[in-house]
Amino acid sequence: MGIHSGMIDSHCHFDDASFDVDRPQALQRALAAGVTEQIIPAVKAAWWPRIRQLCRDYPGLHPTYGLHPMFLRDHQSADLDNLHAWLERERPVAIGECGLDFFIDNPQHEAQQVYFEGQLALAQEFDLPVIIHARRSVEEVINTVRRYSGVRGVLHSYSGSEQQALRLIDLGFSMSFGGPITYERAKKLRRLIQVLPLQTILLETDAPDQPDSDHRGRRNEPAYLPTILHTISELRDEPTDLIEEQIRNNTRRLFQI
Repeated sequence: MGIHSGMIDSHCHFDDASFDVDRPQALQRALAAGVTEQIIPAVKAAWWPRIRQLCRDYPGLHPTYGLHPMFLRDHQSADLDNLHAWLERERPVAIGECGLDFFIDNPQHEAQQVYFEGQLALAQEFDLPVIIHARRSVEEVINTVRRYSGVRGVLHSYSGSEQQALRLIDLGFSMSFGGPITYERAKKLRRLIQVLPLQTILLETDAPDQPDSDHRGRRNEPAYLPTILHTISELRDEPTDLIEEQIRNNTRRLFQI
């Protein structure tokens, strides 16, 4: 597989319906690009069974189960109890996608906070990492996570400041980056890539969302992960294979895979 052997897409919604038309082919394209493993985060309870089946059907796909803040209308309070049972029975690699999103219309801060804290408590109980979505809410996420000692994880598609990133690193968190870093106008993000410790960085596509600048306006897919890797390599002016190996080690360590 050449230089890209063994890249891990740390955040891919490969269960999304947009892949129903060509999922086996999309997986082959990913493998051909050197993306050998994917972490598949859940967004709502109704989709947990299909993520479980997907990860059974395709080797190299790792399930996580959680309740995403953008899907509040789909969540019920019983889902946190159900999540406890799923974690106990299924032993996924992480809890998530969870977090806070204050960008959406009618964000219902209190309800979001309840689900987020419920999942952080489960992360403590099961000693699992969390995959956190934080949009317009990085400060609130930091303040919440701080109350759950020992919880570790990743802020996916990180968009906060360098100072916030350093506080998250102190709390045991990594940052994951995808398509947005490939856009020239993303000056703050691209600067961040240059200064963060490499051992705190993960790669992601967030497919089918957030395509890189080469695939703007089209469906994103895990095969495009090398573009993210090469962008990080260029921005840091460090060899691609060195970065790839370190980030692979970061990802394996966090998710115990």
